[in-house]
Amino acid sequence: MRLSTALLGVAVSAALLVIPPAVADPADPPHSAVRDFGNGPERNEVAAGAAEQAQTFRLAPDAEPYGLARDRGYPRQTTLPIPAENSADASIKLGLVPYHAIAPKLNDLQRRSDRVSVEVIGRSHQGRDLYLVTVTAPESRDQAREQSRIRGRIENDPAAAAHLVKKYKAPIFVNANIHGNEWEGTDAALRAIEELATGTDPQTAALLARTRLYFNITANPDGRVNGVRANGAGFDLNRDFVTASQPEVRAMRQVMIDTQPVAMIDLHGYVNGTLIEPTTPPHGANYEYDLFITNTYANGLGMESAVNALGYTVEKDGVHPPQIPFRDSAEGWDDWPPIFTPQYAPFHGAVAAHTIEIPLRVNNADYNQQPVAELRRRSAINTDVAAAAIRATYGFVQARRDKLIADQIEVFRRGTAGEPSKVVPLGIVPGFGPEDVYNTTFPRAYVITGQRSATAAARLVDHLIANDVRVERARHAFRLNGKTYPAGSYVVDMRQPKRGLANVMLEPGADISPRVDAMYDISGWSHGLLWGATVDGIPSGPLHVASEPVKAAAPTGSVPRTAGPLALKVADAKDVRALNDLLADGVAVTWANDGSAIVPAAARQAARTVSDRYGVVFAPAGQATGIPLSQVRIAAAASADELFTLREMGFAVSPVSTAVLNAGFDWSGTDVLFVSSGLGYAALNPAARTALDTFLATGGVVTRGGTGATFNAAAGLLTATAVAGRGDANGVVRTVPSGGPVGGGSPEHSFVYSPRWFTALGAEVTVEQSYAADGPLVSGHWRANADGTGGPEAARGQAAVVSGRDERGAAVVLFGTEPLFRNHPKGLFPQVARALYWSAAVTGAPVTTP
Repeated sequence: MRLSTALLGVAVSAALLVIPPAVADPADPPHSAVRDFGNGPERNEVAAGAAEQAQTFRLAPDAEPYGLARDRGYPRQTTLPIPAENSADASIKLGLVPYHAIAPKLNDLQRRSDRVSVEVIGRSHQGRDLYLVTVTAPESRDQAREQSRIRGRIENDPAAAAHLVKKYKAPIFVNANIHGNEWEGTDAALRAIEELATGTDPQTAALLARTRLYFNITANPDGRVNGVRANGAGFDLNRDFVTASQPEVRAMRQVMIDTQPVAMIDLHGYVNGTLIEPTTPPHGANYEYDLFITNTYANGLGMESAVNALGYTVEKDGVHPPQIPFRDSAEGWDDWPPIFTPQYAPFHGAVAAHTIEIPLRVNNADYNQQPVAELRRRSAINTDVAAAAIRATYGFVQARRDKLIADQIEVFRRGTAGEPSKVVPLGIVPGFGPEDVYNTTFPRAYVITGQRSATAAARLVDHLIANDVRVERARHAFRLNGKTYPAGSYVVDMRQPKRGLANVMLEPGADISPRVDAMYDISGWSHGLLWGATVDGIPSGPLHVASEPVKAAAPTGSVPRTAGPLALKVADAKDVRALNDLLADGVAVTWANDGSAIVPAAARQAARTVSDRYGVVFAPAGQATGIPLSQVRIAAAASADELFTLREMGFAVSPVSTAVLNAGFDWSGTDVLFVSSGLGYAALNPAARTALDTFLATGGVVTRGGTGATFNAAAGLLTATAVAGRGDANGVVRTVPSGGPVGGGSPEHSFVYSPRWFTALGAEVTVEQSYAADGPLVSGHWRANADGTGGPEAARGQAAVVSGRDERGAAVVLFGTEPLFRNHPKGLFPQVARALYWSAAVTGAPVTTP
């Protein structure tokens, strides 16, 4: 039995809350050739081609872009461009390898050893190269092609792949430094690579003859250099895997698709003693968990032994013994959401995947306060611990190689055969009890249509394909589960190798509130409910649909042939981007009360341009009229993900805060103030408060969350009392939209984190969206507080989003939901855009008293 001590009591460090293209293997089916390019929102502006990719990644003249060298043997060596020396690199203080020294070191290792190959797999948000190192025994072209064919057979024909196990080199993936100020995984990886590259012992030769080891040297070079957890866009990359908003994550995703590792580890810090997964419940229900837990627990025990063998102790070094959450804790460190690297990798075949938290803190306050000598002592120990975890993992794979490959084959076989989710036997490993059993029901298929938004449906399909999920498109109309679908509808047949990944994205999810009290991060997500497309699950029955495999979603943009003004329904983020382009080009757009943009007939060519660019659909406007709309300039006191998403939609955004306003801010270039973080009205000095109050006569306000609600009350804007749900509550909720300018056309689901609702509404307030009266939570974790307040029952039927006019003139919208959360709930982005357009358009008009 596990100990009752919850992991949340451990001094967990910064680990707590907060792609490039490739050509298909000849053995792969056509869908595998489709890759996700670029990091912009323009699906139709994606570029395919080796020349463009080489230019983007600044590859050396003798290098081939990542993925295009698949038919070459090993080594595949690249002379890496060397970045300029940066004396401010945060790694230097710790005695670790600065980013600018990594490329020279890798170039030297390639010169010294034919076991080492380096490829550039992409670039970070701030433009730094991302390095993938492959370590294996040399392979001829024919041998490499054979390995590629076997890899493809394991995924695509798993029932017939068992006889190939002995011929296959087991792939291992080591991911380092995904959190920028958790540095030492990079140095440990470089140490392990050098040991493997230069080792002359028979064990090393035997290992490399039967494995390929792939090292992502620094997954977050921006954060490494800057000494921060996030990348250059402010994103926690280890929360982004099923969203893939960041280029670093898209690069890692592609590596996992292309290499199909049987085992992977993700090197983090800092938890003392070293934390080694597997995890506490709840466990992700879409994994083949019987295969996963047996391998992951065994490797976890091996890594524990390897770390203990280093001999570091509490008394002399300050290092506590390792802890394995599955064994040592009750809850609080779970593998429920697929947003983390080790929780995403199993969907691509990893049957052992771990987060490793090395022990001694050197970041945040310690980085600034500890003596340099002490920091370097700690970093040296941390590097030793991380290197021990790497060695233990490749030793584990070497010893258990045939079983790991066979278990990977079994994962894909179960998916292809459409077998039910397997109930894991109790006691399969010591301590595995009823609290560990989580299962799902796989539907027969999903159908994706553009009923609500063709643009959103196309984006979702392209995202699935980029994740190596197979999608087909119907040639003719068909009928399933009592409903008729038009030709062109997309079908995701769940009898496919990566059905777990398809399901974890498309299913509504589950309410796990009754089963655990403490969760590590989010508990609910759903591309099917939150990305703006219409997605239907087909529970069972035959799947007789004439269809063809999809390499990319069909183009969606259109402009009607009829003369006259055009209407653009703002139902998707690409509609917003298109509208903002039109406004930037000076098109005289008007904003209709139903949330549509009216484009004059004279701007038909401009409409065609953005329709082709973003795949948006225009319709005849008829006699519709609206309020003149101009470019919306936003001053935003907001989180990094909100700033990123607002800019991605094409808004001009200036970050502000209490400090910025107190220093003197020029409001003349602002139309709407967005407040969700870092701005307190009560903390403004008199001059700043006066300037803001003057702005409120001519500018709008949109707020979100607790900070926004507090700002609304302190500034005396809308008459509304904000009620807070439990602080860690999060998930997908049912909502009821109104016909108002903000709520009209919104989806019937939203996302919440620390949800809020509004009561005691004044006469000037309109409810734009409410929580469902029959219970809001669809999936996630939302319990009441200890005193019974703040639970989902209290939110039933309450206002989730409200709007109104302040007597000074400002048009104000208050969000109690999280519509921009980590750039994920894409179907909710237009709701925020509509709030901004409406607030900008009507502010300054005469206020009518209800």
